[in-house]
Amino acid sequence: NLSTVSEFVLVGLSDAPEVRFLLFVLFLIIYLATMAGNITILVAVSTDTHLHTPMYLFLSNLSLLDILCPTITVPRMLGALLLENKVISFTGCLFQLFFLIDVVGTEIFLLAVMGYDRYVAICHPLRYLNTMSMKLCAHLAIGTWVVGFFNSLLHTSLIFTLFFCDSNRVDQYYCDIPPVLSLSCSSTYSRELVTLLVAGVLGSGAFVVTLVSYIYILLAILSTKSSESRHKAFSTCGSHLTVVCLFYGTTICTYVRPSSTYSPQQDRIVSMLYGILTPLLNPIIYSLRNKEVTRALRKVISQV
Repeated sequence: NLSTVSEFVLVGLSDAPEVRFLLFVLFLIIYLATMAGNITILVAVSTDTHLHTPMYLFLSNLSLLDILCPTITVPRMLGALLLENKVISFTGCLFQLFFLIDVVGTEIFLLAVMGYDRYVAICHPLRYLNTMSMKLCAHLAIGTWVVGFFNSLLHTSLIFTLFFCDSNRVDQYYCDIPPVLSLSCSSTYSRELVTLLVAGVLGSGAFVVTLVSYIYILLAILSTKSSESRHKAFSTCGSHLTVVCLFYGTTICTYVRPSSTYSPQQDRIVSMLYGILTPLLNPIIYSLRNKEVTRALRKVISQV
């Protein structure tokens, strides 16, 4: 490591004391609600044998990712808002970026797998149990984590083998690819090219699988004769697709573009959408509106 920079300074969301306190309270409430919602889903699925199915296996993995994603960035952001501690070590920045890209990448691939799972369940219900066996689903879930890990390892190694010698001010409330790349004294062209290619191929591939799956699902819903079933399915799939598009849209806007177009203010808002808002919405949209999950939660509460 030839870098002379030993630590980075993260830019806070605001320097005004009264605004910092309000933001601290707001993000603390959102973070606690996110933790409570996703932990509740994990407890319900793990304790109710009726929920030991492929769909809830994927939902459990999604809830785990939605716990990890804000935990990587939000506690440090809360510390900066309350204590004005904005310094992060070089190693700390490296690990924060690695785990964030790992979790975000894994969630992208998991959403694609979940889209395919729902496609098989709705469009080919008679073949669902044979096609989506628990063994296959476990392998698919593990595969998303493995691919996410190596994807993150590639991006992190490309960035932190660069030379950092001048500014150490990261224009973001956490360490991320675009703001860290912009600080390097080295030429970043080859790194950016590889990052764009890998993120573009993997991200767009997963997005196409998800989008095509939901298109087939919507076509199957349209062919349903029962208006009540059609309305219910449209409501559920529409909510799922909204979250998927929000997550994919914000992550693609953040990572699949050259660093010359990096806008600190815009990127802070975009990163909050996929890093803070989506983990809060996922348990509500995917699980807590589900009658089976609600029944399992009532059972857990009654036992407690």
